[in-house]
Amino acid sequence: MISAAARRFAALPTAAKLLLILTAALLPIGFALTWLGESGIREANQALRGRSEDQAKAAASAVESLIARNALALRIAAAAAIRNPRSEPCATATQALETAPAISSRFALRDADGKLLCTTGGFQPKDSAPAVAPGTIRAWVDPGGTEVDIRVGVVGGMATASLTRNEIRDAALSPGHDVRSLDVNDGKTEIEVIEAVAGSTAGLTYLSWPIANRALNARVGVPVTRITTLDRVVLLLPVLMWILAALLTWFLVTRILIRPLKRLELAVVRYRPGEHGLDLPRKLGPSTEIQGLRDAFGRAVARVEESEREITEALTGQRRLVREVHHRVKNNLQVVASLLNIHGRSAVTADARAAYAGIGRRVGALSIVHRNHFAEMEENRGIALRPLLSELAAELRAGAPEPARKLMIDLDLESVNTTQDVAVAVSFLVTEIFEFAMLNRPQDTVEISLRRSTELTARLTLGSPVLVPDDAEQPEKAQFERIVAGLAKQLRSPLDRKLGRYSVDLPVFPRQ
Repeated sequence: MISAAARRFAALPTAAKLLLILTAALLPIGFALTWLGESGIREANQALRGRSEDQAKAAASAVESLIARNALALRIAAAAAIRNPRSEPCATATQALETAPAISSRFALRDADGKLLCTTGGFQPKDSAPAVAPGTIRAWVDPGGTEVDIRVGVVGGMATASLTRNEIRDAALSPGHDVRSLDVNDGKTEIEVIEAVAGSTAGLTYLSWPIANRALNARVGVPVTRITTLDRVVLLLPVLMWILAALLTWFLVTRILIRPLKRLELAVVRYRPGEHGLDLPRKLGPSTEIQGLRDAFGRAVARVEESEREITEALTGQRRLVREVHHRVKNNLQVVASLLNIHGRSAVTADARAAYAGIGRRVGALSIVHRNHFAEMEENRGIALRPLLSELAAELRAGAPEPARKLMIDLDLESVNTTQDVAVAVSFLVTEIFEFAMLNRPQDTVEISLRRSTELTARLTLGSPVLVPDDAEQPEKAQFERIVAGLAKQLRSPLDRKLGRYSVDLPVFPRQ
């Protein structure tokens, strides 16, 4: 029976043979693609649901961050106000809160016995219960169901503030959060922050997360997108493509086309640049188009090989020249740093020695950037900030004066790469903040954090108690602020000043 089928198949025309072969070969692929498409739809539905859960969790985290930020700022301000009995407590606390962005200025202060000291911003005082111990934070939904109350305990009293529905809504609807419904409750009272539009609740998924140390519960409703029926109908396209491909091949593909092309393809596949020339077959059948294609291949390969030789020679010379330039710049900067060090040791006054040392540290920072740039040139990935900042921190500690030799630098760095211009500005910014901390608070630790925030940006954060705003007039502090602001402008990003912490966004290369 097999021999009879083989004889019948051999007697068929070539076009019929091709049609049968393509049918046998492509039909299973069509079914396989259909099955893969169905699997892809299931995975896509799961991914869409996971994304919706991430949206809900991010909204709940934003609300929790808002409560924590207000509680922390209120506790710091209230502690300072109640500790100073000679001042007006609310005015003192309000002045302290002015330095913290996006913090409510409506609050009330009570003493340790629960007696109301003062209120501000038209704040309606809440009941004195529950009392909270120093360092404790309590949060609950106001019995009126329109605000979330926050109470923090400090030494000598406690402070109470409220977050309005609009403030919570703005935090939950921060960019990227597609939240359609949000309720916050404390087990007794509930506040409806975002009300779901009538008729749209059918497509929402509701998820709950505990926030504010589990004192509150946020119930978030987010839309879940699903693959539609039309998308499933598209799964039939692979089968239709199989029919179309088989019919077109039955009309167009013949022996006079396939065999010469296969021979030409085999010759091209065997070609290895740099090992031997392209050996194209001389006889490719009667098709003049395929012969013309063969000759075009030969001319194109010859031009490509000649062009590659020229480009390789030019690139080698350019790399050698750039490498030499960076090497000389690095050496010159090291010579300048050495000369500054020599002159600093021979300076007569302490101020002159300090000035020489400060300039030397800045020149050394620039030298480190060039050294790292020189090391990264071969891979063309830019400058790696993690080893650069680690080396810079070691150099700064080694070159610090004797009173600041014990100054600690805490590094929390993620591996990111950036351009030389950004690396120079980052090095100078770190050097300036270290210099200011070394001269004013040498006993405190300087924290340096570098975390990728998006695919093309990373956030550099520098923390030190010396960055906390001071009521006293300091000319050197004003000069320092002007310098770091100018360096932030070079990074084309605003400098985010928070209590004891400066942050700036850096442009970085995407992950490889």
